[in-house]
Amino acid sequence: MNRTAILAISLTLTAAAAGAQTTAAPAPERTAQLVRMVRQDCGSCHGMQLTGGLGPALTREALVAKPPEYLAAVITHGIPGTPMPPWSALLTPGEAQWIAQQLANGFPEERKQSR
Repeated sequence: MNRTAILAISLTLTAAAAGAQTTAAPAPERTAQLVRMVRQDCGSCHGMQLTGGLGPALTREALVAKPPEYLAAVITHGIPGTPMPPWSALLTPGEAQWIAQQLANGFPEERKQSR
């Protein structure tokens, strides 16, 4: 079995295990931080509007065939041999699942802060 097949099986198993969990929304301040992170950090590869770039599009339409549990596993573990890094050092499993669910639903825009 090649590395890609092993990774796909591993991510599928991780996704299945994560699917059994219900994820609560992060606190409002953390939600704002996560939205900013996705829009800025993920957007640097996936496009600022998440419509694709170095990485694939992360729009609801582009992700329709990918369950949120799979997306959460990719966010958490990255994809070895590609530019997609693991984000497990910065995100809890619940936050990764929340981001994945938001991507599946159409990711929210970043709210501009009033000064």
